[in-house]
This record gives sequence, C-alpha cells and structure tokens, in this order.
Amino acid sequence: MKDNPNLKWWVLVTVIVGTFLGRLDQTIVNLALPKIIPDFHITVSQAGWIGTAYILANAVFVPIWGKLGDTIGRKRVYLTGFIIFLVGSVLAGLSWNLGSMLVFRVIQAIAGSADYPTAMAILAVTFPAGKDRAQALGIWSSVFGASAVLGPLIGGPLIDTFGWRSVFLINLPIGLIGTFMALAFVEESKLPERRVKFDWWGATTLGISLASLVLVLDQGTDWGWFSAASMLCYAVTLISGAIFLLIEDGHDEPIVDLKFFRNAVFVNTLMNNFIVFMAMMGSIFLIPVFAQTFLGYNATQSGYLFIPMAFGLMAAAPLGAMMMGKLNSGVVIGSSTLMAGIGIGLLALLDPRSTAIDIIIPLMIMAFGMGFGMAQRTNAVAAAVPAHEIGIASSVLALVRNIAGAFGIAVFATILQSVTKQKVLDLAQNSHVLVHTPQAIGTLIGLIELKAQIDAYAIIYGIASGLLIIGAIVAFFIQVPEPKGEKIEMVVE
Repeated sequence: MKDNPNLKWWVLVTVIVGTFLGRLDQTIVNLALPKIIPDFHITVSQAGWIGTAYILANAVFVPIWGKLGDTIGRKRVYLTGFIIFLVGSVLAGLSWNLGSMLVFRVIQAIAGSADYPTAMAILAVTFPAGKDRAQALGIWSSVFGASAVLGPLIGGPLIDTFGWRSVFLINLPIGLIGTFMALAFVEESKLPERRVKFDWWGATTLGISLASLVLVLDQGTDWGWFSAASMLCYAVTLISGAIFLLIEDGHDEPIVDLKFFRNAVFVNTLMNNFIVFMAMMGSIFLIPVFAQTFLGYNATQSGYLFIPMAFGLMAAAPLGAMMMGKLNSGVVIGSSTLMAGIGIGLLALLDPRSTAIDIIIPLMIMAFGMGFGMAQRTNAVAAAVPAHEIGIASSVLALVRNIAGAFGIAVFATILQSVTKQKVLDLAQNSHVLVHTPQAIGTLIGLIELKAQIDAYAIIYGIASGLLIIGAIVAFFIQVPEPKGEKIEMVVE
C-alpha cells in the first residue's frame, strides 16, 4: 500500500463488490418467492420465513463479526465471511425443500453479516483520516441504496430466464472475483495485541434481544402488535437487553463499548441514521405497491421508477465527500437530510392521475439528499471512536440502519392499514347516495376506498417527511472531531 498509493482505491472497489453482493441478495430473493412457493409446495406465510430467517441471523451476528474483526484481523474475518457466504449461496440454489432452504439462508446471513463492520474498518484503516477517507466511505455507503434499487431490476430477468435458483447461483462467479480481489489488494489490520477474552455472554444476550426485536418487527403486522406472540417478543427483547447492558458495563472487552453512547457525535449520528433509514425504507417500499395498484404498472415497470434514484444516490455521495473540510459536517448532514425530507414530502401529492415523472423526481431529490450526506454520516461514526474500535462502531451503525429499516416498514405498513380503515369510515359517514341502485352503491364504495387509500398514502409520506425534518435538526448538532492521528498496526500476511 505504501509503495503504491493508488492501490487503496482498488481496496475500495474490492469491498464494494462484496457489499453490493451481500445487499443485493437481500432484495433479489424476495422476487423469487412466487416461483419457490409452488416448487416447495408451501404457503405464502411459510415462504415469508425465507426472508425472516435471513434478517434474524444477519442482525444477531453483525456485532460478533465486528468485534472479531477488531481482534483477530479484518481481512481474515472478511474473507472467512465472504467464502462461507458463497458456499451458502450455492447450497441455497441447490435446496430441495423449505427446511433445507432455511438452513442455507441462515448460513448465508451469518456469513454475510461479516461484510459491513469489516469492510468499513478496512476502508477506515486503508484511507488516512480526511477527504480521501470520507470520499471512500461515502462511495461505499451509496452501494446500500443502489443495491436495494437495482435488486429488482437484475432479479426479474434472471428469474424469468434461468429460474429462481439463478438468484443464488449468480453469487458464485461474482463472489469468486471479489475473493481474489480481497486476497490481492486488502492488507491485514488488527490490534497490536490479540485479545482472547471474547464477550460470549454479551454476544448471546445481545443476539437474543436483537432476534426477538427483529422477529416482532417482521411478523407483528400479521400477528397483531398486541398479540401473545408479540408481547412475548417484547418481554424477551427488554429482559435480554437489560441483562446485556449489565454484562457489558462490567466486561473488560465488551461486544459493544457502552462508552460510545456517551459520545455526542456518535449518538447524534446514529439518531440521524435511524431517522433517515426509517423514513426511507418505511415509505419507499410502498412505491411499487402504489404504482401497481393505482397506476396500473407491472412489477418490471415499477422497478424502472427507481433507476434514476440509484444514479442520484451514487452521484451525490462523492460530491458530499468533497465538502469535507469546506463545510461543517453537521451542516452538510442536516441539509442533506432536509433535502431528502422535501423529496419524500413531494410524494404526498401523488394520486391516480400521476405519471412516472411525478414519482421519479421526488425519488431523485430524496436520493440526492441522502447520498450527499452519506459520506459525512459514515465518516462521523469512524471519527468519533478510537481507531482500534472502528469495527465495533461500524457494526452498531449497521444494526441501527437494519433495525430502522425494519421498524420503518412495520410502522408505516401498520399506519397505512389503520388510516385507510379510519378514512373509509369517515368518508362513508359523510357521503350520500342520491340514486339507490346496486351500480350506484358499488361505484360509491369503490370511490370511497380509492379516496381513503390515496389519503392514507399522503399521510404516510407526510409523516416520513416530518421525521426527516426532525433528523435534519438533530444533524445540525453533529460536530465531527479532528482526527487524532491514532495508528493501527498493519500486518501483512
């Protein structure tokens, strides 16, 4: 790396390949479920566990990999996770029933969760603190949004042409390229002293707490938020979470260092990330539903709406990184969050007469706003903690983003259902039929349901926009400290 400074940009390309592949897998598999259901002779409800199993395992193991990467070596953990992910992908592509699919998806998820904390730490130690680091972290972070958008566009043709197994098997050739790149370009980085006192009890209690939380967020809409199953999940989340905090407070090598949460920069940045990802995921997942329900688009046409959004996100990320040192990070993050809020707010104007442009322009504004602050958000977390704990800090950031997305989808879906029902009742009470024929009454019912749903979508996007405005206010208090020049021992193996 020292002999060839440009090699660090190849490290960036390497981790982008891995991150894109892992995030793409999360979005692309959902498209295959309609094909998997008849092959495995399962119900839609049973098929939902293919996604739920992945989400649960991924959430539980992110902090474990982050800690291991900081202690035994980021490259070693990154490669281990990447190779196991490829094996799990091939096995999932060869699965023969629901049970085998769930086992192989869990293997995929456990391995795939190693990517985020180790990739961010690899970039943080590869790029010196400053503009290069911010730009690298910003470009890398934009891959998350791009993969979520491009997943349906890539998955549709794959499934239609080669069948559902192709969405798993395609990971192998791309993954092998990423593996060879990691072997060639990434140097090992770890702490000067190996720490062998791993916090297994902390990892276990945190895993139980996260698993129960993610489970209820994923299934709560179907179970009912106050059902016995949901209440049990709440209790397990709170009890295991409290035990986790007690363990961490007295542990020499905690799985999550609680002193991070006494750092104003770290906390404010996490709060901003939570609000941004909650609003984005909670509102954007409804766009395809709206387009197909009210505008008559098919699944492929709905996917096309997100292409400009992906380009806006990827174009804005490096531009935001260029602002490092020129503008206060809090101003950049706050302004970008406000822009995203304006973009989502414009979606509240949608109605059945809307065109594709009416959706694309707000999404582009939102994406550009998010992308413009992406580098600064990620860099703020990296700068707020000691260099030897970047892996742990990045795993916390990953958890916050994942939980925020799940929370946003669960909350907004619930709000959409409840608001629609209430609007139907309100409109029905204030509507009058002058001609009492079956045709007239049927037309009235249809118009009431249409109006209720459109009003509900407007409320959803209004709430999302309001949340982002709150996130913008929080962001203005972020003051990223100057880098202290802390070094991490680089060990080439």
